[in-house]
Amino acid sequence: MNGQSWIQRRKSRQIMVGNVPVGGDAPIAVQSMTNTDTCDVNATVRQIQALAATGADIVRVSVPTMKAAEAFKEIKKQSPVPLVADIHFDYRIALKVAEYGVDCLRINPGNIGAEERVKAVVDAAKERNIPIRIGVNAGSLEKDLQEKYGEPTPEALVESAYRHIEILERHNFKDYKISLKASDVFMTVSAYRILAKEIDNPLHLGITEAGSFRSGTVKSSVGLGMLLAEGIGDTIRISLAADPVEEVKVGYDILKSLGLRQRGINLIACPSCSRQQFDVIKTVNALEERLEDVNEHLDVAVIGCVVNGPGEAKEVSVGLTGGFKKSMLYQDGEKSHKIANEDLVDELEARIRQQIAEKLAQKDEKTKGAEQLPVEEI
Repeated sequence: MNGQSWIQRRKSRQIMVGNVPVGGDAPIAVQSMTNTDTCDVNATVRQIQALAATGADIVRVSVPTMKAAEAFKEIKKQSPVPLVADIHFDYRIALKVAEYGVDCLRINPGNIGAEERVKAVVDAAKERNIPIRIGVNAGSLEKDLQEKYGEPTPEALVESAYRHIEILERHNFKDYKISLKASDVFMTVSAYRILAKEIDNPLHLGITEAGSFRSGTVKSSVGLGMLLAEGIGDTIRISLAADPVEEVKVGYDILKSLGLRQRGINLIACPSCSRQQFDVIKTVNALEERLEDVNEHLDVAVIGCVVNGPGEAKEVSVGLTGGFKKSMLYQDGEKSHKIANEDLVDELEARIRQQIAEKLAQKDEKTKGAEQLPVEEI
């Protein structure tokens, strides 16, 4: 596809979460969070591995107790991606997971107690180069802010964020990112817009408690889409009452739709109508399921008739235009051959995987060529 993103991303300071850069000119990182019992090490590790295989760059793990902190030590050893520890109130848990190699702390400095406790956490983070995420949530605003504003508002979220920012800045700690989350789309968007103009720290985007898979996907797509289209956002998490793996898939779909990041197969498909010459919906669903393991980006169009089919097929790597009993396969915008409609899924999968293999081979050749060049020629 020739379409390019016109989005100009907000300039932000870059931090490192493990080996993943967040902010600056780094790709927008996709996150999720485990929903297993953290004390169940095996179950939590399995879920982290599944999230990583789906493309999660960073995974957050709730650490509510010291027992969970001990489990986190073992989880961290087996994790294929950087881990964020989600901690509230007990500063000792933050100190413990810092000792165990956590890649980022999700805390609110204002709710972990006295100044010396905050200093202890900040000092531990400084010593080990651990960034902190300030996480402001409309459902847990400070009581005095609730009284001041009467209800959660964008301004209340921002004021809460500044309280936590002031604490970290007072201790000369700069390595932090911020989230301002509400379940209300407009409240969330407004809060991020305000803060984005006033600071240069990376912003973690999300619509909190967005809902079930369908409604949460829609709400998150609308809210995050508005912000990302304005260039706001350095890392995202889609909050769904569903399998966390689905959060990662939706996150990538949002980024792909805006041209901000590409991963896996980009399936372009018609919604189908009485003109279709094969079962488009069944074909697309089967392809999507079979190709979930593909990480390399490729544009594929599956169109049920000749009205829009040829035009779409000419713009993609692999295209299919529906025809009576047999449908036309396009490769790199050119007609290739006809396929019997009963063989579409098998044939399309084979052609797609062939294209992917060729792309990877070309990348390998380029890499080998660069490695063989003298240093002064690279």
